[in-house]
Amino acid sequence: MSTPDTPAPAEPEGHKGHGDRARPGSEPPLKRALGPKLLILFVIGDILGTGIYATTGDVAGKIGGALWLPFAIGFVVALLTAASYVELVGKYPKAAGAALYTQKAFKVPFLTFVVAFMVMCSGLSSASAAARAFSGDYLGEFTDAVPPTLIAILFILALAAINLRGVAESVKANVVLTLVEVSGLVVILAIGAYAVFSGEGEPSRLTQIETGGTGYALLTGVLGATALGFFAFVGFEDSVNMAEETKNPARNFPRAIFIGVGVTGTIYVLVALISSLLVDSETLSGSSGPLLEVVKAGGVDFPPKLFALIALFAVTNSALINIMMASRLCYGMANERILPPSMGKVLSGRRTPWVGIVFVSALAIGLVSTGEIEGLGDTTSFLLLCVFAVVNIAVLVLRRDPVDHHHFRTPTALPVLGALTSLILASPLADRGADVYVRAGILLLIGIGLWVLNKVVMTAREKSGADAS
Repeated sequence: MSTPDTPAPAEPEGHKGHGDRARPGSEPPLKRALGPKLLILFVIGDILGTGIYATTGDVAGKIGGALWLPFAIGFVVALLTAASYVELVGKYPKAAGAALYTQKAFKVPFLTFVVAFMVMCSGLSSASAAARAFSGDYLGEFTDAVPPTLIAILFILALAAINLRGVAESVKANVVLTLVEVSGLVVILAIGAYAVFSGEGEPSRLTQIETGGTGYALLTGVLGATALGFFAFVGFEDSVNMAEETKNPARNFPRAIFIGVGVTGTIYVLVALISSLLVDSETLSGSSGPLLEVVKAGGVDFPPKLFALIALFAVTNSALINIMMASRLCYGMANERILPPSMGKVLSGRRTPWVGIVFVSALAIGLVSTGEIEGLGDTTSFLLLCVFAVVNIAVLVLRRDPVDHHHFRTPTALPVLGALTSLILASPLADRGADVYVRAGILLLIGIGLWVLNKVVMTAREKSGADAS
């Protein structure tokens, strides 16, 4: 019986066309369709979106006018962990991502499954937060006649249909949506520049930290705002699940991830500065479309409806990528026998993992039916911070497992700091609501149930094979 600690070898990179041929008796492999430029745009598009467009107000509600601070801290934490992912995807260019790294490092199948399931659920909670953001104040600029929950469900179904058409179609849609959502942030930056040069805004707000106290209360307040703000940076870890659909991943991933995190981190800090400069934290925290409030307060004659439309495209992009990544993770786990093999079934014509797409879309519909933007966003951050702690430790353990090809190697201090900061932000010090822990716990229990079911099925097949022989 194949087990998760004996993964199938990756397709050789040096053989043209080999990655496009199916082995006899196996599902067809995924198509290598992503080059370096498309991958960079993919990573940027994966990170940009719901976090900055929808949760900026929630972060302001936690910290006050110093809105830029949580995003600056989150930027550093993201870079630390991104360096670990870059090293690992260069060593092991396969679709299973964090699950593969965990299994290779610790060889504990149960831990591997828990990590993989947490990554998948983080993508689903992120997509669900995006769906909720889509049905909120941005859409409210056009209509409020349709119930938000119904809109969010229809939104998830539409994204599933796009994903079923194929990775090239999905990534091309991502490129278009990325350009649109970047244009929205450029509008915010332009409004901010105009405000600064014309003397508009209130600079004194930028240093106001309003966490309800000093000492311990100040610390937990800043950490809580950072943990929620970190939701804006999630996405770079999803891109490693595209390793089997990327040309020469060992060479292309380092540049794509570092450029992606660097560009988005810089934009986020600037947008946070502008938002706080022009709009007070109370107004920001009361809106599910906080950047729309910035546009309205900026003193520039930019149509609010046009910006709302841009924001709708932005959150659509986030959800599209997260649904895509979660389905690829299901595909990777199925190939590693962490999930039942049926989860790895590929649509023969489109060569997309159709069972995985259907499965994750169904779970996302359940989440949008029971959660709101802040809780779903914070759940995403919590799940991924736990995973990031494991990945940062894994990169150190796997230094004992050299490979025979060149790849990026991160300085040892970075994964150590990455693990520590991830654990701190995932801990109760981050002052998150109990609903986040409850939601994450329920998701984890669902995962454990699937783990047990898979073990029973695999054991039955093993016993059946032994009896037949």
